[in-house]
Amino acid sequence: MFDFQLENIVAWIRDGGYSSVALQLPEGLKIRATEISDYLSEKTGVDVLVIGLPCYGACDLFNYKGKTDALVHFGHSPIPSQGFDPNVLYIESRSDADLSDDVLSALDALPQKVGLLATIQYLDLLPKAKSLLESIGRTVFIGAGDQRIAYPGQVLGCNCSAAESILDDVDAFLFLGEGDFHPLAAAFGVRKEIFVLNPVTKEFRSMSEIRDRILRKRFAAIQSAKDSQSFLVIVCSKIGQDRSSEADAAISKIRSKGLKAYKAVMEEITPMSLMAYRVDAYVNTACPRVAMDDSAKYDRPMITLTELDIVLGEKLWDSYQFDQIRP
Repeated sequence: MFDFQLENIVAWIRDGGYSSVALQLPEGLKIRATEISDYLSEKTGVDVLVIGLPCYGACDLFNYKGKTDALVHFGHSPIPSQGFDPNVLYIESRSDADLSDDVLSALDALPQKVGLLATIQYLDLLPKAKSLLESIGRTVFIGAGDQRIAYPGQVLGCNCSAAESILDDVDAFLFLGEGDFHPLAAAFGVRKEIFVLNPVTKEFRSMSEIRDRILRKRFAAIQSAKDSQSFLVIVCSKIGQDRSSEADAAISKIRSKGLKAYKAVMEEITPMSLMAYRVDAYVNTACPRVAMDDSAKYDRPMITLTELDIVLGEKLWDSYQFDQIRP
């Protein structure tokens, strides 16, 4: 179960004197939206606006100003480089899952020096995982990320700087969390094996196969884009994904090769939103996972900023790098 800290939210609303509050939840938690809305309304009398737009991270932070007095954002931690707003409350929805000695047999497959990583929901398990690993003779490291990362060991889908900071110290990484989205960011970003331990099911697995499968698809997308004569460079208007300066640099780079480049700004990047543009390929400067995970949805090659350098012949495939959003 995940902790929604409802009593803390009530206290925050009362202390702030808010009369209206917006609730922003990621897709997996939207099922609780009406329940949370009822609770807050009954306890505080506040008017609640539920944000129905897709939300994949704090990079999607809703612009509540002019609509409500404040915003409660669920399921993600703040992104320090985005600044502090006293009228935004982050509810990280930490999990109450635990680790016990029954995972030791799986952990014994790990090499001597291990780096620990987790999503925000399971960061509280890092000390326990460290203790378990040290009990079987492993040396454990937990790295600090850049200004996009709120906590040591935390991984975002677009940033694995916590792993990069200890890359030279470890033989492999152990990621605590569910699904593939977050551990794939680390798997793409570092050239060492990433193992995953699901704290709920206790499933233990390597990310190598899925990482290699997606990288083969990225190679195919890059090869397809090499014959392109025109590119649509996509800028995202979301606060945490707006890389306008990088987009402008990409356009200059494309045009320097005698090719055509156009810039378009979008809130949501979808096949439908792109199909009208008469270009040969797309360059995505928003969340890099739009290209990495969803490339099969698009009718033309969708490449990232780092992949553009390979397409334009400025770098080789052997030097492939995961495109990360930096502070």
